[in-house]
Amino acid sequence: MEVYICEATVKTPAINFDLDSGTLEIRGRSTPEDTIAFYKPFLEAMDKYANSPQPTTVVTFELEYFNTSSSRSILSALRKLQSIHLAGSAVTINWLYEETDDDILEAGIEYGDIINIPFNMIKIDE
Repeated sequence: MEVYICEATVKTPAINFDLDSGTLEIRGRSTPEDTIAFYKPFLEAMDKYANSPQPTTVVTFELEYFNTSSSRSILSALRKLQSIHLAGSAVTINWLYEETDDDILEAGIEYGDIINIPFNMIKIDE
């Protein structure tokens, strides 16, 4: 079983990526001091997965807040998912947001427009 797990901290999100089942969850806040160093192992796992993806990949984002440098890394991950999608695998992206959090909602809409993969925008209770 191949899994990439990163526990959440005050400044970093929890990342749970099961390469065998094709499920990825990213939850929490993303304001690491060194964004590149934090996301590098995860993006490397994404590269590995993209070489041999599952027929269906399901991704869930439940971010409370992320800074500008984190947004670049999130976009890098989404671009990898886009390449998986364009290669013929089904990719589902669930973007969870709180009803009053317009910033997270708008970010999800913008990411969906950029990578041209349908996002399921899911409103959750606060």
